[in-house]
Amino acid sequence: MSLVALALSGFLLATTAGCGPDGLVGEPRSPKDAIRVTPDDSARDVPLDERLLVRVPGGRLESVRVVRSEDAGRRPVPGRISADGLSWEPAAKRLAPAAAYTVDALALDGHGRRIARHTTFRTRVPEERFIAYSAPENRATVGTGTIVSLEFSRPVTDRAAVERAVRITAEPPAEVAPHWFGKERLDLRPEKYWRPGTKVTVALRLRDVEAAPGVYGLQDRTFGFTVGREQISVVDAVRHTMTVRRSGDLLATLPITAGAPESTTYNGLMVVTEMHETTRMNSRTVGFGGEYDIPDVPHAIRLTSSGTFLHGNYWAGGVFGKTNVSHGCVGLRDVKGGSPSTPAGWFFDRTLIGDVVEVRGSDDGTVAADNGLGGWNMGWAEWRAGSAVR
Repeated sequence: MSLVALALSGFLLATTAGCGPDGLVGEPRSPKDAIRVTPDDSARDVPLDERLLVRVPGGRLESVRVVRSEDAGRRPVPGRISADGLSWEPAAKRLAPAAAYTVDALALDGHGRRIARHTTFRTRVPEERFIAYSAPENRATVGTGTIVSLEFSRPVTDRAAVERAVRITAEPPAEVAPHWFGKERLDLRPEKYWRPGTKVTVALRLRDVEAAPGVYGLQDRTFGFTVGREQISVVDAVRHTMTVRRSGDLLATLPITAGAPESTTYNGLMVVTEMHETTRMNSRTVGFGGEYDIPDVPHAIRLTSSGTFLHGNYWAGGVFGKTNVSHGCVGLRDVKGGSPSTPAGWFFDRTLIGDVVEVRGSDDGTVAADNGLGGWNMGWAEWRAGSAVR
């Protein structure tokens, strides 16, 4: 995505991943071993003079990657790890205005165990101005389930004026309709999944558009993406399997574990919004208390903003294809550190942002349309009714 790493990156921003299965081997990571990042994860309106710092109280940072997304696109943020390996700082002392930052850090703790951290924050937008943080990324190749999602930096009261300033064109042509989720989010999609090979252009003509009394747009920019092959995966929570199809042809049937009876997985259509080779999952971020803290979950694919992932699992033993034990995620067999030869690694290497994953048979409701990119769970008439113009 062009202004946020929402991936939705979006909206979809959490310091750590949101679910973890039972049967975790080993003790949870203690606070002294955590990777500490400032500004805080998901912080908004961060002052430009606030210090950007990544540090560990013990062990050593292995790598730090920081990306800044703004009107001009995505740019890496130069910086360096200190000689003692305990901290990373950017070369520039001031943050950029109206920008979304993503931080991905890997470290070894004092016991030689690998820890991952993914955080995001947004810097201050000039007074009386607003911008749109957008997904997907400019020039990306995405799956056929991609939904264009715009999150505004300030509440929009004149939604019709803002909606008219957003234009989407597709080749081959497709009707694309907008739908508002509250005052700060506008999603746009066609009636059915995009046709593979479609080239989509999004024009944001927001400069000087009055979104609310005295609040004017700052952007006049265009971004685009290309729709790749169609891949739709169906998780059957009863049979404990996931079928992976390309253009209707079966690629594989993989054994999975889904949400346990007390923490079921959402049913419905979900869209891949983020992918991480390794990430940390902490139960406290999704209201499960201190049940788990897994620092190195491999092959993690985000499906909802509330914390549903499809990810590799190396700690749950022989549950795959047999029983559901997770806290709401979908788990695939993996090994510690991840491997391309495991089911999780195989699926990760064949997945695009924008691919569709559908869950069936779970003893839960359908995922909300605004939880991640869940808009495909709405019928076309209901979706179009969410426009401020029609």
